[in-house]
Amino acid sequence: MGRAYQNRKESMAKTSNMKARVYSRYGREIYVTAKSGGVDPNGNLALRSLIDRAKKDQVPAHVIEKAIDKAKGGAGEDFARARYEGFGPGGCMAIIECLTDNPNRTFGDVRQAFTKTHCKIGTQGTVSHSFDHLAILAFKHDDEEAVLEALMEADVDVTDIENEDGKLTVFAPHTEYNKAKQGLIEAFGEIDFDADEIQFVPQTYTQIAGDDVALFEKFLNMLEDLEDVQAVYHNVENV
Repeated sequence: MGRAYQNRKESMAKTSNMKARVYSRYGREIYVTAKSGGVDPNGNLALRSLIDRAKKDQVPAHVIEKAIDKAKGGAGEDFARARYEGFGPGGCMAIIECLTDNPNRTFGDVRQAFTKTHCKIGTQGTVSHSFDHLAILAFKHDDEEAVLEALMEADVDVTDIENEDGKLTVFAPHTEYNKAKQGLIEAFGEIDFDADEIQFVPQTYTQIAGDDVALFEKFLNMLEDLEDVQAVYHNVENV
């Protein structure tokens, strides 16, 4: 698999208002996760991981606290998760994950990113069958066998474990995320995870060239300008 999973959202840093958008996206995700699974991070592993990731991305504490307080109130926006997919510039494959309070608006906005780059949005399943939906946990450790044993004890269906420069990266089905993380923590204590996410990882990659490069950049920038977009996954190599 290599380290290609790090392709996710990498181009967010290319826009001047990156921080404001990152804060907004984390705030919305924290709110939805806390509202659906509980506001106590100790009892809501997904929320705990999200908060840890937000802190690593230097999201201010007041943004995190505001989102949790909002979830405590019970009222507020009724966000729903939405996923769109299709073929982008150069025939690449793309999956766009959103949180929206207006699915019709969000679909129209995402579709426009496709049409304005001479591409076409597809129906659900158009390209997702060519991605693996995985839990990814990366941390410093040098004993691959011990980690595998701990995961097997936790009854985790491990997809792969990579060992690179003293860091292990565990891949497991997205449905096994909580079980995998809890099993590692129980076996090795508190862990400072370098990666702690659920992502779509492409099974194959494509290279684009010529005019498609500029179109692809435009495609990503248009999606990243949309408030409802939380993450963009694609199979373009070395962009």
